[in-house]
Amino acid sequence: MPKIELTHVTKRWDKFYAVDDLDLVIDDNAFVTLLGPSGCGKTTTLRMIAGLETPTSGRITIGDKVVYDSQQGINVPPNKRKVGFLFQNYALWPNMTVYQNISFGLTNVKEELPKIDMEARRAAALLRALQRPDDVVRTIQECVDKKGKLDVNKAHIRLIDRYEISLQGAKTLMGCKLHESMEPATVAQAKAAELEKVLQTARERCQAEGCTFSEDYTYLRDGKPVTSVRKLSQEEIDLSVRRVARIVKIGMFMDRYPAELSGGQQQRVAIARTLAPEPSVLFMDEPLSNLDAKLRLEMRSELQRLHLETGSTFVYVTHDQMEAMTLATKICLIDNGVLQQYDAPLDVYNKPNNLFVADFVGNPAINFIEGKARQEGDKVVLSAMDGLRLTFRPNAPLDLKEWFAKADADDAARREAEAKRASQKGSVEKGNKDTVFRCRIAKVNEDEEDESEPTEEDLVLGVRPEFLELREDGGLEGEIYSAMPTGMETTVKVRIGDYLLTGVVFGGVLYPLGQKVRLGFRGDGIVLFSRKNGRLIAQGRLDVE
Repeated sequence: MPKIELTHVTKRWDKFYAVDDLDLVIDDNAFVTLLGPSGCGKTTTLRMIAGLETPTSGRITIGDKVVYDSQQGINVPPNKRKVGFLFQNYALWPNMTVYQNISFGLTNVKEELPKIDMEARRAAALLRALQRPDDVVRTIQECVDKKGKLDVNKAHIRLIDRYEISLQGAKTLMGCKLHESMEPATVAQAKAAELEKVLQTARERCQAEGCTFSEDYTYLRDGKPVTSVRKLSQEEIDLSVRRVARIVKIGMFMDRYPAELSGGQQQRVAIARTLAPEPSVLFMDEPLSNLDAKLRLEMRSELQRLHLETGSTFVYVTHDQMEAMTLATKICLIDNGVLQQYDAPLDVYNKPNNLFVADFVGNPAINFIEGKARQEGDKVVLSAMDGLRLTFRPNAPLDLKEWFAKADADDAARREAEAKRASQKGSVEKGNKDTVFRCRIAKVNEDEEDESEPTEEDLVLGVRPEFLELREDGGLEGEIYSAMPTGMETTVKVRIGDYLLTGVVFGGVLYPLGQKVRLGFRGDGIVLFSRKNGRLIAQGRLDVE
Protein backbone atom coordinates (compact mmCIF):
# COMPACT_ATOMS: atom_id res chain seq x y z
CA MET A 1 0.00 0.00 0.00
CA PRO A 2 1.27 3.50 -0.79
CA LYS A 3 2.53 6.34 1.34
CA ILE A 4 0.61 9.63 1.06
CA GLU A 5 2.50 12.91 1.16
CA LEU A 6 1.08 16.44 1.28
CA THR A 7 3.52 19.31 0.71
CA HIS A 8 2.50 22.94 1.38
CA VAL A 9 -1.12 22.14 0.56
CA THR A 10 -3.48 25.12 0.86
CA LYS A 11 -7.18 25.43 0.14
CA ARG A 12 -8.93 28.78 0.40
CA TRP A 13 -12.15 30.41 -0.67
CA ASP A 14 -11.48 34.10 -1.15
CA LYS A 15 -9.85 35.12 2.17
CA PHE A 16 -11.03 32.07 4.14
CA TYR A 17 -8.28 29.45 4.47
CA ALA A 18 -9.89 26.04 5.03
CA VAL A 19 -6.43 24.39 4.99
CA ASP A 20 -3.34 26.53 5.47
CA ASP A 21 0.09 25.34 4.25
CA LEU A 22 -0.33 21.72 5.39
CA ASP A 23 2.66 19.35 5.37
CA LEU A 24 1.70 15.77 6.18
CA VAL A 25 3.11 12.27 5.57
CA ILE A 26 0.75 9.30 6.00
CA ASP A 27 2.83 6.13 6.17
CA ASP A 28 2.12 2.89 4.36
CA ASN A 29 -0.55 0.78 6.14
CA ALA A 30 -1.22 3.52 8.72
CA PHE A 31 -4.60 4.27 10.32
CA VAL A 32 -4.62 8.08 10.53
CA THR A 33 -7.50 10.05 11.99
CA LEU A 34 -8.04 13.68 11.01
CA LEU A 35 -9.41 15.18 14.22
CA GLY A 36 -10.66 18.62 15.10
CA PRO A 37 -13.74 20.78 15.77
CA SER A 38 -16.39 21.37 13.11
CA GLY A 39 -15.12 23.60 10.31
CA CYS A 40 -11.43 23.07 11.09
CA GLY A 41 -10.55 21.70 7.62
CA LYS A 42 -10.35 17.95 8.22
CA THR A 43 -12.96 16.92 5.64
CA THR A 44 -11.50 19.38 3.12
CA THR A 45 -8.09 17.73 3.63
CA LEU A 46 -9.60 14.29 3.05
CA ARG A 47 -11.45 15.40 -0.08
CA MET A 48 -8.30 16.99 -1.52
CA ILE A 49 -6.34 13.74 -1.13
CA ALA A 50 -9.21 11.79 -2.71
CA GLY A 51 -9.50 14.26 -5.60
CA LEU A 52 -13.01 15.44 -4.75
CA GLU A 53 -11.71 18.93 -3.95
CA THR A 54 -9.01 20.84 -5.84
CA PRO A 55 -6.36 22.52 -3.67
CA THR A 56 -5.46 26.16 -4.25
CA SER A 57 -1.77 25.31 -4.14
CA GLY A 58 0.65 22.58 -3.08
CA ARG A 59 1.52 19.03 -4.02
CA ILE A 60 -0.06 15.65 -3.19
CA THR A 61 1.63 12.30 -3.82
CA ILE A 62 0.07 8.84 -3.41
CA GLY A 63 2.77 6.17 -3.54
CA ASP A 64 5.21 7.12 -6.30
CA LYS A 65 2.53 8.96 -8.29
CA VAL A 66 1.97 12.72 -8.11
CA VAL A 67 -1.82 13.17 -8.14
CA TYR A 68 -1.80 16.96 -7.70
CA ASP A 69 0.80 19.66 -8.29
CA SER A 70 -0.25 23.29 -8.66
CA GLN A 71 3.03 24.34 -10.28
CA GLN A 72 3.14 21.53 -12.85
CA GLY A 73 -0.60 21.62 -13.55
CA ILE A 74 -1.16 17.98 -12.51
CA ASN A 75 -4.61 17.01 -11.19
CA VAL A 76 -5.43 13.30 -11.48
CA PRO A 77 -9.23 12.68 -11.30
CA PRO A 78 -10.65 10.69 -8.36
CA ASN A 79 -11.42 7.56 -10.39
CA LYS A 80 -7.75 7.29 -11.41
CA ARG A 81 -6.35 7.57 -7.87
CA LYS A 82 -7.27 4.00 -6.81
CA VAL A 83 -8.90 5.13 -3.57
CA GLY A 84 -12.12 4.18 -1.81
CA PHE A 85 -14.44 6.65 -0.08
CA LEU A 86 -16.88 5.86 2.72
CA PHE A 87 -19.31 8.69 3.45
CA GLN A 88 -21.26 9.66 6.56
CA ASN A 89 -24.41 8.76 4.61
CA TYR A 90 -24.31 5.10 3.51
CA ALA A 91 -25.72 6.04 0.06
CA LEU A 92 -26.92 2.50 -0.71
CA TRP A 93 -29.20 1.95 -3.70
CA PRO A 94 -32.62 1.12 -2.15
CA ASN A 95 -33.79 -0.78 -5.24
CA MET A 96 -30.75 -3.09 -5.29
CA THR A 97 -29.97 -6.09 -3.12
CA VAL A 98 -26.89 -6.16 -0.91
CA TYR A 99 -25.07 -8.21 -3.55
CA GLN A 100 -25.98 -5.74 -6.31
CA ASN A 101 -24.92 -2.75 -4.17
CA ILE A 102 -21.49 -4.25 -3.50
CA SER A 103 -20.91 -5.41 -7.08
CA PHE A 104 -22.22 -2.25 -8.75
CA GLY A 105 -18.85 -0.51 -8.96
CA LEU A 106 -17.11 -3.66 -10.16
CA THR A 107 -19.41 -4.11 -13.15
CA ASN A 108 -18.27 -0.74 -14.53
CA VAL A 109 -14.55 -1.45 -14.22
CA LYS A 110 -12.78 -1.48 -17.58
CA GLU A 111 -9.03 -1.13 -17.36
CA GLU A 112 -5.70 -2.85 -17.90
CA LEU A 113 -6.18 -6.20 -16.13
CA PRO A 114 -4.19 -9.47 -16.08
CA LYS A 115 -5.40 -12.43 -18.11
CA ILE A 116 -6.64 -15.17 -15.76
CA ASP A 117 -7.96 -18.64 -16.52
CA MET A 118 -10.97 -18.58 -14.17
CA GLU A 119 -11.99 -22.14 -15.05
CA ALA A 120 -8.57 -23.42 -13.95
CA ARG A 121 -8.65 -21.28 -10.80
CA ARG A 122 -12.10 -22.64 -9.88
CA ALA A 123 -10.99 -26.21 -10.53
CA ALA A 124 -7.93 -25.76 -8.30
CA ALA A 125 -10.07 -24.33 -5.47
CA LEU A 126 -12.51 -27.24 -5.72
CA LEU A 127 -9.64 -29.72 -5.70
CA ARG A 128 -8.41 -28.26 -2.41
CA ALA A 129 -11.90 -28.62 -0.92
CA LEU A 130 -12.32 -32.22 -2.16
CA GLN A 131 -9.12 -33.27 -0.41
CA ARG A 132 -11.22 -33.08 2.79
CA PRO A 133 -14.54 -34.71 1.81
CA ASP A 134 -15.63 -35.29 5.42
CA ASP A 135 -15.20 -31.58 6.12
CA VAL A 136 -17.35 -30.70 3.09
CA VAL A 137 -20.08 -33.07 4.29
CA ARG A 138 -19.97 -31.64 7.82
CA THR A 139 -20.19 -28.06 6.47
CA ILE A 140 -23.29 -28.90 4.42
CA GLN A 141 -24.98 -30.87 7.21
CA GLU A 142 -24.65 -27.86 9.53
CA CYS A 143 -27.31 -26.25 7.31
CA VAL A 144 -29.97 -28.91 7.95
CA ASP A 145 -32.86 -27.70 10.13
CA LYS A 146 -34.65 -29.60 12.93
CA LYS A 147 -37.05 -31.14 10.42
CA GLY A 148 -34.17 -32.55 8.40
CA LYS A 149 -34.56 -30.11 5.50
CA LEU A 150 -31.40 -28.71 3.91
CA ASP A 151 -31.23 -24.91 3.51
CA VAL A 152 -29.45 -24.80 0.14
CA ASN A 153 -28.77 -21.05 0.15
CA LYS A 154 -27.25 -21.26 3.62
CA ALA A 155 -25.13 -24.24 2.50
CA HIS A 156 -23.85 -22.24 -0.49
CA ILE A 157 -22.81 -19.37 1.80
CA ARG A 158 -21.09 -21.74 4.24
CA LEU A 159 -19.12 -23.37 1.41
CA ILE A 160 -18.20 -19.98 -0.09
CA ASP A 161 -16.87 -18.73 3.24
CA ARG A 162 -15.23 -22.02 4.23
CA TYR A 163 -13.28 -22.60 1.02
CA GLU A 164 -13.12 -19.03 -0.35
CA ILE A 165 -14.81 -19.96 -3.61
CA SER A 166 -17.40 -18.28 -5.85
CA LEU A 167 -21.11 -19.05 -5.90
CA GLN A 168 -20.57 -21.04 -9.07
CA GLY A 169 -17.88 -23.07 -7.31
CA ALA A 170 -20.19 -23.66 -4.32
CA LYS A 171 -22.95 -24.91 -6.64
CA THR A 172 -20.50 -27.28 -8.34
CA LEU A 173 -19.37 -28.61 -4.94
CA MET A 174 -22.98 -29.08 -3.84
CA GLY A 175 -23.63 -30.84 -7.15
CA CYS A 176 -21.13 -33.55 -6.19
CA LYS A 177 -23.68 -34.61 -3.52
CA LEU A 178 -21.04 -35.78 -1.08
CA HIS A 179 -23.56 -35.28 1.74
CA GLU A 180 -25.93 -37.82 0.15
CA SER A 181 -23.31 -40.50 -0.52
CA MET A 182 -22.42 -43.43 1.76
CA GLU A 183 -18.81 -43.14 0.56
CA PRO A 184 -18.07 -39.41 0.11
CA ALA A 185 -14.32 -40.08 -0.22
CA THR A 186 -14.90 -42.24 -3.34
CA VAL A 187 -17.19 -39.64 -4.92
CA ALA A 188 -14.66 -36.89 -4.11
CA GLN A 189 -11.85 -38.91 -5.69
CA ALA A 190 -13.81 -39.38 -8.92
CA LYS A 191 -14.67 -35.67 -9.13
CA ALA A 192 -11.06 -34.77 -8.38
CA ALA A 193 -9.93 -36.83 -11.36
CA GLU A 194 -12.25 -34.81 -13.62
CA LEU A 195 -10.90 -31.56 -12.24
CA GLU A 196 -7.30 -32.68 -12.79
CA LYS A 197 -8.14 -33.15 -16.48
CA VAL A 198 -9.60 -29.62 -16.59
CA LEU A 199 -6.37 -28.28 -15.09
CA GLN A 200 -4.21 -30.24 -17.52
CA THR A 201 -6.19 -28.93 -20.49
CA ALA A 202 -5.80 -25.37 -19.15
CA ARG A 203 -2.01 -25.80 -18.79
CA GLU A 204 -1.72 -27.08 -22.37
CA ARG A 205 -3.80 -24.14 -23.60
CA CYS A 206 -1.55 -21.76 -21.71
CA GLN A 207 1.65 -23.36 -23.07
CA ALA A 208 0.29 -23.18 -26.62
CA GLU A 209 0.24 -19.38 -26.22
CA GLY A 210 3.85 -19.38 -25.04
CA CYS A 211 2.90 -18.63 -21.43
CA THR A 212 3.01 -20.19 -17.97
CA PHE A 213 0.65 -20.02 -15.01
CA SER A 214 1.25 -18.15 -11.76
CA GLU A 215 -0.02 -19.61 -8.48
CA ASP A 216 -3.43 -17.99 -9.02
CA TYR A 217 -3.57 -19.04 -12.71
CA THR A 218 -2.67 -15.67 -14.17
CA TYR A 219 -0.99 -15.91 -17.60
CA LEU A 220 2.72 -15.06 -17.42
CA ARG A 221 5.02 -14.32 -20.33
CA ASP A 222 8.72 -13.96 -19.49
CA GLY A 223 7.74 -13.86 -15.82
CA LYS A 224 5.38 -10.88 -16.25
CA PRO A 225 1.55 -10.94 -16.25
CA VAL A 226 -0.14 -10.77 -19.66
CA THR A 227 -2.59 -7.85 -19.55
CA SER A 228 -5.30 -6.34 -21.69
CA VAL A 229 -8.03 -3.73 -21.35
CA ARG A 230 -11.13 -5.66 -20.33
CA LYS A 231 -14.02 -5.86 -17.90
CA LEU A 232 -14.12 -8.18 -14.91
CA SER A 233 -15.75 -11.54 -15.56
CA GLN A 234 -18.87 -12.49 -13.61
CA GLU A 235 -16.89 -15.00 -11.54
CA GLU A 236 -14.17 -12.43 -10.72
CA ILE A 237 -16.90 -10.04 -9.55
CA ASP A 238 -18.51 -12.78 -7.46
CA LEU A 239 -15.19 -13.71 -5.83
CA SER A 240 -14.55 -10.06 -4.94
CA VAL A 241 -18.05 -9.58 -3.50
CA ARG A 242 -17.80 -12.79 -1.46
CA ARG A 243 -14.32 -11.83 -0.22
CA VAL A 244 -15.42 -8.48 1.22
CA ALA A 245 -18.69 -9.94 2.53
CA ARG A 246 -16.60 -12.48 4.42
CA ILE A 247 -14.44 -9.70 5.90
CA VAL A 248 -17.39 -7.65 7.21
CA LYS A 249 -19.54 -10.73 7.98
CA ILE A 250 -22.61 -10.03 5.84
CA GLY A 251 -22.56 -13.14 3.60
CA MET A 252 -26.03 -14.19 4.80
CA PHE A 253 -27.65 -10.88 3.75
CA MET A 254 -26.80 -10.96 0.02
CA ASP A 255 -30.42 -11.23 -1.18
CA ARG A 256 -31.83 -8.58 1.16
CA TYR A 257 -32.55 -4.95 0.35
CA PRO A 258 -31.11 -2.07 2.43
CA ALA A 259 -34.49 -1.33 4.02
CA GLU A 260 -34.45 -4.87 5.48
CA LEU A 261 -31.15 -4.25 7.32
CA SER A 262 -30.29 -2.54 10.60
CA GLY A 263 -28.09 0.57 10.67
CA GLY A 264 -25.00 -1.45 11.57
CA GLN A 265 -25.65 -3.95 8.77
CA GLN A 266 -26.13 -1.12 6.26
CA GLN A 267 -22.82 0.36 7.41
CA ARG A 268 -21.12 -3.00 6.81
CA VAL A 269 -22.57 -3.11 3.30
CA ALA A 270 -21.22 0.39 2.61
CA ILE A 271 -17.78 -0.70 3.87
CA ALA A 272 -17.88 -3.86 1.73
CA ARG A 273 -18.83 -1.85 -1.37
CA THR A 274 -15.86 0.47 -0.75
CA LEU A 275 -13.45 -2.45 -0.25
CA ALA A 276 -14.59 -4.49 -3.27
CA PRO A 277 -12.42 -2.69 -5.90
CA GLU A 278 -9.38 -3.22 -3.58
CA PRO A 279 -8.50 0.48 -3.17
CA SER A 280 -4.94 1.30 -2.17
CA VAL A 281 -6.25 3.88 0.32
CA LEU A 282 -9.58 3.93 2.16
CA PHE A 283 -11.02 7.33 3.12
CA MET A 284 -13.79 7.53 5.73
CA ASP A 285 -15.70 10.71 6.54
CA GLU A 286 -17.38 10.28 9.97
CA PRO A 287 -18.86 6.89 8.94
CA LEU A 288 -20.15 5.97 12.42
CA SER A 289 -21.90 9.21 13.35
CA ASN A 290 -25.34 7.88 12.34
CA LEU A 291 -25.13 4.85 14.67
CA ASP A 292 -26.18 4.59 18.30
CA ALA A 293 -23.50 4.57 21.02
CA LYS A 294 -23.38 0.79 21.55
CA LEU A 295 -23.27 -0.02 17.85
CA ARG A 296 -20.65 2.68 17.29
CA LEU A 297 -18.42 0.96 19.86
CA GLU A 298 -18.85 -2.40 18.10
CA MET A 299 -18.07 -0.90 14.71
CA ARG A 300 -14.87 0.67 16.05
CA SER A 301 -13.52 -2.77 16.87
CA GLU A 302 -14.67 -4.01 13.45
CA LEU A 303 -12.75 -1.19 11.74
CA GLN A 304 -9.61 -2.07 13.72
CA ARG A 305 -9.90 -5.69 12.60
CA LEU A 306 -10.66 -4.56 9.04
CA HIS A 307 -7.51 -2.45 8.94
CA LEU A 308 -5.42 -5.43 10.04
CA GLU A 309 -7.02 -7.88 7.59
CA THR A 310 -6.96 -5.67 4.49
CA GLY A 311 -3.54 -4.12 5.04
CA SER A 312 -4.89 -0.90 3.47
CA THR A 313 -4.00 2.65 4.47
CA PHE A 314 -6.96 4.17 6.33
CA VAL A 315 -7.60 7.92 6.58
CA TYR A 316 -10.51 8.64 8.90
CA VAL A 317 -12.24 11.96 9.62
CA THR A 318 -13.92 12.48 12.99
CA HIS A 319 -14.66 15.19 15.53
CA ASP A 320 -15.05 12.52 18.24
CA GLN A 321 -11.74 12.39 20.09
CA MET A 322 -12.63 8.99 21.63
CA GLU A 323 -12.90 7.49 18.14
CA ALA A 324 -9.57 9.04 17.19
CA MET A 325 -7.85 7.76 20.35
CA THR A 326 -9.15 4.19 20.05
CA LEU A 327 -8.75 3.66 16.29
CA ALA A 328 -5.69 5.54 15.07
CA THR A 329 -2.04 4.66 14.80
CA LYS A 330 -1.56 8.43 14.44
CA ILE A 331 -3.78 11.45 15.11
CA CYS A 332 -3.62 14.54 12.91
CA LEU A 333 -5.20 17.32 14.99
CA ILE A 334 -6.26 20.41 13.02
CA ASP A 335 -7.69 23.77 14.14
CA ASN A 336 -8.60 26.71 11.90
CA GLY A 337 -6.98 24.93 8.94
CA VAL A 338 -3.60 24.65 10.71
CA LEU A 339 -1.95 21.40 11.84
CA GLN A 340 -1.62 21.47 15.65
CA GLN A 341 -0.08 18.04 16.31
CA TYR A 342 0.60 14.82 14.40
CA ASP A 343 1.53 11.99 16.77
CA ALA A 344 0.51 8.62 18.18
CA PRO A 345 -2.72 8.87 20.25
CA LEU A 346 -1.06 8.45 23.65
CA ASP A 347 1.60 11.03 22.75
CA VAL A 348 -1.12 13.52 21.83
CA TYR A 349 -2.88 12.79 25.14
CA ASN A 350 0.16 12.75 27.43
CA LYS A 351 2.33 15.37 25.75
CA PRO A 352 0.09 17.89 23.94
CA ASN A 353 1.92 20.50 21.85
CA ASN A 354 -0.22 23.38 23.07
CA LEU A 355 -3.21 24.44 25.13
CA PHE A 356 -5.69 23.73 22.32
CA VAL A 357 -4.55 20.10 21.95
CA ALA A 358 -4.60 19.56 25.72
CA ASP A 359 -8.13 20.97 25.94
CA PHE A 360 -9.55 19.16 22.90
CA VAL A 361 -8.25 15.65 23.69
CA GLY A 362 -9.39 13.86 26.84
CA ASN A 363 -12.68 12.97 28.48
CA PRO A 364 -13.21 14.18 31.19
CA ALA A 365 -11.41 17.32 30.05
CA ILE A 366 -8.05 18.37 31.45
CA ASN A 367 -7.90 20.77 34.43
CA PHE A 368 -6.23 24.10 33.72
CA ILE A 369 -4.68 26.11 36.56
CA GLU A 370 -3.39 29.61 35.76
CA GLY A 371 -0.73 31.25 37.85
CA LYS A 372 2.10 33.76 38.13
CA ALA A 373 5.41 31.91 38.06
CA ARG A 374 9.06 32.32 38.77
CA GLN A 375 11.92 29.86 38.51
CA GLU A 376 13.79 28.89 41.67
CA GLY A 377 16.71 26.64 40.79
CA ASP A 378 15.46 23.44 39.18
CA LYS A 379 11.80 24.09 40.01
CA VAL A 380 9.06 26.53 38.99
CA VAL A 381 6.96 28.09 41.75
CA LEU A 382 3.47 29.31 40.87
CA SER A 383 1.03 31.45 42.79
CA ALA A 384 -2.37 30.18 41.69
CA MET A 385 -6.02 29.74 42.71
CA ASP A 386 -6.18 32.88 44.88
CA GLY A 387 -2.82 32.57 46.59
CA LEU A 388 -2.02 28.84 46.67
CA ARG A 389 1.69 28.08 46.29
CA LEU A 390 2.32 25.24 43.82
CA THR A 391 5.72 23.81 42.96
CA PHE A 392 6.31 22.30 39.52
CA ARG A 393 9.36 20.04 39.19
CA PRO A 394 10.17 19.35 35.49
CA ASN A 395 11.27 15.87 34.38
CA ALA A 396 14.17 17.35 32.40
CA PRO A 397 16.39 20.38 33.15
CA LEU A 398 14.55 23.61 32.33
CA ASP A 399 15.64 27.22 31.94
CA LEU A 400 12.53 29.37 31.45
CA LYS A 401 14.46 32.41 30.13
CA GLU A 402 16.23 30.25 27.58
CA TRP A 403 12.95 28.55 26.60
CA PHE A 404 11.19 31.87 26.00
CA ALA A 405 14.17 33.23 24.04
CA LYS A 406 13.98 30.23 21.68
CA ALA A 407 10.17 30.53 21.42
CA ASP A 408 10.44 34.22 20.53
CA ALA A 409 13.09 33.43 17.89
CA ASP A 410 10.81 30.73 16.39
CA ASP A 411 7.88 33.17 16.32
CA ALA A 412 10.02 35.80 14.61
CA ALA A 413 11.15 33.28 11.97
CA ARG A 414 7.54 32.22 11.37
CA ARG A 415 6.39 35.83 10.98
CA GLU A 416 9.23 36.47 8.55
CA ALA A 417 8.23 33.41 6.49
CA GLU A 418 4.58 34.55 6.47
CA ALA A 419 5.62 38.04 5.38
CA LYS A 420 7.71 36.58 2.56
CA ARG A 421 4.79 34.44 1.45
CA ALA A 422 2.43 37.45 1.64
CA SER A 423 4.72 39.43 -0.65
CA GLN A 424 4.55 36.84 -3.40
CA LYS A 425 2.37 37.42 -6.44
CA GLY A 426 -1.18 36.15 -6.02
CA SER A 427 -0.94 35.89 -2.24
CA VAL A 428 -4.16 36.59 -0.33
CA GLU A 429 -4.22 37.71 3.29
CA LYS A 430 -5.81 35.16 5.62
CA GLY A 431 -9.18 36.36 6.83
CA ASN A 432 -9.63 33.74 9.56
CA LYS A 433 -6.63 34.89 11.60
CA ASP A 434 -4.77 32.48 13.90
CA THR A 435 -4.90 33.41 17.58
CA VAL A 436 -3.46 31.92 20.76
CA PHE A 437 -6.01 29.57 22.35
CA ARG A 438 -7.45 30.86 25.62
CA CYS A 439 -8.13 27.97 27.96
CA ARG A 440 -11.20 27.93 30.17
CA ILE A 441 -10.58 27.94 33.91
CA ALA A 442 -13.42 26.04 35.62
CA LYS A 443 -15.03 28.12 38.35
CA VAL A 444 -18.23 28.04 40.38
CA ASN A 445 -18.95 31.62 39.38
CA GLU A 446 -17.72 32.37 35.88
CA ASP A 447 -16.19 35.83 35.62
CA GLU A 448 -15.20 37.93 32.64
CA GLU A 449 -12.10 36.94 30.70
CA ASP A 450 -8.86 38.68 31.54
CA GLU A 451 -8.12 40.84 28.51
CA SER A 452 -4.65 41.91 29.72
CA GLU A 453 -1.65 40.97 27.61
CA PRO A 454 0.01 37.85 29.11
CA THR A 455 3.70 38.01 30.02
CA GLU A 456 6.40 35.39 30.45
CA GLU A 457 5.34 35.09 34.11
CA ASP A 458 1.85 33.88 33.12
CA LEU A 459 1.93 30.08 32.96
CA VAL A 460 -0.78 27.42 32.84
CA LEU A 461 -0.68 23.98 34.47
CA GLY A 462 -2.53 21.12 32.79
CA VAL A 463 -3.62 18.30 35.13
CA ARG A 464 -5.40 15.27 33.69
CA PRO A 465 -8.26 14.04 35.94
CA GLU A 466 -6.44 10.76 36.67
CA PHE A 467 -3.55 12.75 38.20
CA LEU A 468 -5.86 14.33 40.80
CA GLU A 469 -5.91 12.07 43.86
CA LEU A 470 -8.29 12.17 46.83
CA ARG A 471 -6.26 11.15 49.88
CA GLU A 472 -6.11 11.98 53.56
CA ASP A 473 -2.60 13.48 53.41
CA GLY A 474 -3.39 15.66 50.38
CA GLY A 475 -2.04 19.20 50.43
CA LEU A 476 -5.32 20.81 49.30
CA GLU A 477 -8.65 20.94 51.10
CA GLY A 478 -11.93 21.11 49.22
CA GLU A 479 -15.49 19.85 49.10
CA ILE A 480 -17.36 17.61 46.68
CA TYR A 481 -19.20 19.84 44.21
CA SER A 482 -20.58 16.98 42.08
CA ALA A 483 -20.09 13.20 41.84
CA MET A 484 -21.12 11.06 38.89
CA PRO A 485 -20.64 7.29 39.45
CA THR A 486 -20.77 5.06 36.36
CA GLY A 487 -19.98 1.74 38.04
CA MET A 488 -16.41 1.31 36.84
CA GLU A 489 -15.39 4.80 37.93
CA THR A 490 -16.71 7.97 39.52
CA THR A 491 -16.08 11.43 38.06
CA VAL A 492 -15.91 14.02 40.84
CA LYS A 493 -15.67 17.81 40.79
CA VAL A 494 -13.97 19.25 43.85
CA ARG A 495 -14.48 22.87 44.84
CA ILE A 496 -11.45 24.76 46.19
CA GLY A 497 -12.53 28.29 46.96
CA ASP A 498 -14.17 29.47 43.77
CA TYR A 499 -12.28 27.00 41.58
CA LEU A 500 -13.34 23.52 40.36
CA LEU A 501 -11.01 20.58 39.71
CA THR A 502 -12.18 17.35 38.04
CA GLY A 503 -10.86 13.96 39.14
CA VAL A 504 -11.54 10.31 38.36
CA VAL A 505 -11.84 7.76 41.17
CA PHE A 506 -11.81 4.16 39.98
CA GLY A 507 -14.44 1.86 41.45
CA GLY A 508 -18.04 2.45 42.47
CA VAL A 509 -17.40 5.06 45.16
CA LEU A 510 -20.22 7.32 46.35
CA TYR A 511 -19.47 10.84 47.57
CA PRO A 512 -22.21 12.98 49.15
CA LEU A 513 -22.26 16.55 47.84
CA GLY A 514 -20.60 18.99 50.19
CA GLN A 515 -18.33 16.34 51.80
CA LYS A 516 -14.97 17.74 52.87
CA VAL A 517 -12.02 16.00 51.20
CA ARG A 518 -8.28 16.42 50.88
CA LEU A 519 -6.55 16.01 47.58
CA GLY A 520 -3.14 16.12 45.95
CA PHE A 521 -1.41 15.52 42.64
CA ARG A 522 0.32 12.32 41.58
CA GLY A 523 2.58 11.16 38.77
CA ASP A 524 5.06 13.01 36.58
CA GLY A 525 2.66 13.69 33.70
CA ILE A 526 1.56 17.21 34.74
CA VAL A 527 2.12 19.60 31.82
CA LEU A 528 3.21 23.24 31.94
CA PHE A 529 2.26 25.74 29.22
CA SER A 530 3.00 29.37 28.40
CA ARG A 531 -0.12 31.51 28.43
CA LYS A 532 1.70 34.01 26.20
CA ASN A 533 2.08 31.68 23.20
CA GLY A 534 0.05 28.64 24.33
CA ARG A 535 2.88 26.17 23.74
CA LEU A 536 4.05 23.26 25.90
CA ILE A 537 7.05 24.07 28.11
CA ALA A 538 7.66 20.87 30.09
CA GLN A 539 6.24 17.81 31.85
CA GLY A 540 6.81 17.07 35.50
CA ARG A 541 5.46 16.65 39.03
CA LEU A 542 3.33 19.08 40.98
CA ASP A 543 3.43 19.59 44.77
CA VAL A 544 1.44 21.79 47.13
CA GLU A 545 3.45 23.81 49.64
